[in-house]
Amino acid sequence: MPEQHTRRDFAKLTALTAAAITFKPFYILHAKPKVDGEVIGHGSYKYKVHQSWGNLDAAKFPVNNCHEMVQDSKGRLIMVGDEIKNNILIYDRSGKLLETWGHEFPGGHGLTLWNANGEEFLFISDPNIGKVFKTDLKGKILLTIEHPSKVGAYKEADPFKPTETAIGPDGTIYVADGYGSQWILRYNQKGEFIDKFGGSGDGDAQFSTAHGIAIDYRDKANPTLIVTSRAHNAFKKFTLDGKYLSTLFLPGAFVCRPVFHGDTLFAGVCWSRLRYLNQTPNSGFVTIIDKSNKVISNPGGTKPVYQNGELQLMLQEKPIFMHCHDVCVDNDENIYVCQWNAKKTYPVKLERV
Repeated sequence: MPEQHTRRDFAKLTALTAAAITFKPFYILHAKPKVDGEVIGHGSYKYKVHQSWGNLDAAKFPVNNCHEMVQDSKGRLIMVGDEIKNNILIYDRSGKLLETWGHEFPGGHGLTLWNANGEEFLFISDPNIGKVFKTDLKGKILLTIEHPSKVGAYKEADPFKPTETAIGPDGTIYVADGYGSQWILRYNQKGEFIDKFGGSGDGDAQFSTAHGIAIDYRDKANPTLIVTSRAHNAFKKFTLDGKYLSTLFLPGAFVCRPVFHGDTLFAGVCWSRLRYLNQTPNSGFVTIIDKSNKVISNPGGTKPVYQNGELQLMLQEKPIFMHCHDVCVDNDENIYVCQWNAKKTYPVKLERV
């Protein structure tokens, strides 16, 4: 991931105003979703939209916010949300509901799948109650990580609102306190605290909404940690023990968690900078980044443009999505999009074409 200087790049947002004005964003707040079948995206990463793919009977299986989704080794698509009638919805790839469970996660937000030598576990982050839960695939709680003050890592008054986890190659549990105090906390497999890094701020090694986190195995000999700094429109790269390496600046894109599929990084964009270059409601899209950390497609967003090697402002172009909170990529490279604050809509499928 190329070294970039965060403060310098953020200052350039003002210089991008002219680019933003060339688009017509003001219709977006009142737009209606497009019908199924529209093709979106750029280059070789284009997709057919299936808006109704995940639709269910809302009376029986309601959703509030569809927060995140993962795929297990059987190909099942597991989604977490914050509706306690069914925090977990499990689909097959055709959109058929296979199973539901979970009533104890009022803020069900982050969902991480860990395959431990063939045995699979889930980590559920709930910022509303300030806890992370390790469960089996049936929902049995096996481990709970509570407020870091219990292990001396925070003061009792410090907010702890975890949004995401990642599991390292040695089983280390990384917890992103993205809605709380902006630290990345490390725990061993038993849930014992190791240390923390980051914190709130505009420094290179600090975060503004450390919303997502993932292990980057694209360099198999040297895995690293990728952390979202959403309000900075950036992903930040660290060593597995928390040393800052570099920043990937994504101007205009309030990205959520990084999702790796092969050598490609995918992310939902919750907002883009439309009106007056501010965070604008209902302005989400999906962004796709190659191994060299170049944005190659923005389904639902503007075509990525580089000038003198620098990525220009990215915006929502089509009103297909509202707030893309997460993506899941299956073995055929179809994308499943979970949305926050999107009128209680179910996940949308983007079929690779």
